[in-house]
Amino acid sequence: MATAANPTRDDFAAMLNETLGGENEGFEGRVVKGTVTAIENDMAVIDVGLKSEGRVALREFAAPGQKADLKVGDEVEVYVDRVENVHGEAMLSRDRARREAAWDKLEAEFANTARVDGVIFGRVKGGFTVDLNGAVAFLPGSQVDIRPVRDVTPLMDIPQPFQILKMDRRRGNIVVSRRAVLEETRAEQRSGLIQSLHEGQVIEGVVKNITDYGAFVDLGGIDGLLHVTDLSYKRVSHPNEMINIGDTVRVQIIRINKDTQRISLGMKQLESDPWEGAAAKYPIGGKFSGRVTNITEYGAFVELEPGIEGLVHVSEMSWTKKNVHPGKIVSTSQEVDVVILEVDQDKRRISLGLKQAQNNPWESFLEAHPVGSIVEGEVKNATEFGLFIGLDGDVDGMVHMSDIAWGVTGEEALALHHKGETVKAVVLDIDPEKERISLGMKQLERGGVAVGGEGRLNKNAIVTVTVLAVTDGGLDVQAGEDGPTGFIKRGDLGRDRDEQRPERFQVGQKFDAMVVGFDRSKKPTFSVKAMQIAEEKQAVAQYGSSDSGASLGDILGAALKARSEEN
Repeated sequence: MATAANPTRDDFAAMLNETLGGENEGFEGRVVKGTVTAIENDMAVIDVGLKSEGRVALREFAAPGQKADLKVGDEVEVYVDRVENVHGEAMLSRDRARREAAWDKLEAEFANTARVDGVIFGRVKGGFTVDLNGAVAFLPGSQVDIRPVRDVTPLMDIPQPFQILKMDRRRGNIVVSRRAVLEETRAEQRSGLIQSLHEGQVIEGVVKNITDYGAFVDLGGIDGLLHVTDLSYKRVSHPNEMINIGDTVRVQIIRINKDTQRISLGMKQLESDPWEGAAAKYPIGGKFSGRVTNITEYGAFVELEPGIEGLVHVSEMSWTKKNVHPGKIVSTSQEVDVVILEVDQDKRRISLGLKQAQNNPWESFLEAHPVGSIVEGEVKNATEFGLFIGLDGDVDGMVHMSDIAWGVTGEEALALHHKGETVKAVVLDIDPEKERISLGMKQLERGGVAVGGEGRLNKNAIVTVTVLAVTDGGLDVQAGEDGPTGFIKRGDLGRDRDEQRPERFQVGQKFDAMVVGFDRSKKPTFSVKAMQIAEEKQAVAQYGSSDSGASLGDILGAALKARSEEN
């Protein structure tokens, strides 16, 4: 039986565990100092004051990508995982010691939003790993630089500052940003640089980027925008027509917004302004040559010289082509002659005329075909009020429905002709300002009332007419053999009621009648009654009156006898 003087093996083991347990409570889970007692191959033997020494890999004492600078006798800090393993050695870790010390320091720096130094040493999905003096942090790909970086190799294995975005010690997560440091540094540089710049200053810079609307120029730490409209006084469709990335350019500072730190730049401001004296150089009515630079729905822009463009409105494009897209009249880069219509030097606007540089086709037509001329052309269009005839010089003339033919209504006259038919007409009137030409077709008929017509009918003239048609209202007749047609009303067929019956006449019958006037369509009207009254008055005047004792029958008989003798 065991006694206090003679302890059993179990009692000895309990005492040993108690002793070891006390060591465990004092060392395990702590960072302690130890001394390097030996270096064996790639391991360092370290004494931390326990019954047994521990071994730590040399790589844990080296920075990423470097060799360990360690020798016997050096004092180092290590983390005690276990006092004794199955081999009786202490379980030590230099990485864990560095990590614990680093976390303590990083938490304090994170609380103060201070920058920390670290080294990018590896790649992981979505970013990179950074060694923060023992603690491993994650650097997202979007936080490497201000702009996307294709190759991060030059940034790896070199100490540089980072900003801690978030950290969780319990989970062992740290997220850092290199971009935040660069942006802060850049903002400081930009603020200092902006203070040294002023509007109107001329400075050199390097083109960093080009877009459709302009180029970004590096002015030595701060970028300025060179808008496409400030590249040159001449029209520039895209900035790459004048500059390329990497070019060193001389620019003038136009505006500085110190609140937003935006700088507007210009290149054309360093050139002489072509608009100075433009009003004197381009007088109204002057004729100049230019190049078509742009075509729109409302007109075309013509460059008179580099930096000065004028607009030819669609209404000033052509004398004859109306409601036509400008692109069907001119083409880009085409050289054209234009006339200055208006100049506004303050607004930098010039109105040009393309058609004014060419002869007015209506004036040219008037010179070649004066009023009374006979012309020939194709029927271009038929409307409810007349025909449009295509004439020389690409102009049209109009024949009003009342001037198409004698003896028919306007609607009937329109039906006599069709589109595409070639016809002849007389020029009745020309108005170049209103761009109008009036024509007549019926005036070409013999006996018509055309200017200069040989067979003109005069009012009160007695002519022989031929019955063309018999109607209830009167007779359609034609003067002479091929003269104009007209109408005799029922009441004008004679003085007596019995003579006013149209049915007593037959088609083809000929008799005399008096021209009493012309209707709105210049169509003659005839009257037998008016002729009889006129003859009676003439007979009375020539052969006496009834007061002399002679009867009216005697007087008319004498007049008719005299007329028959004359014939």
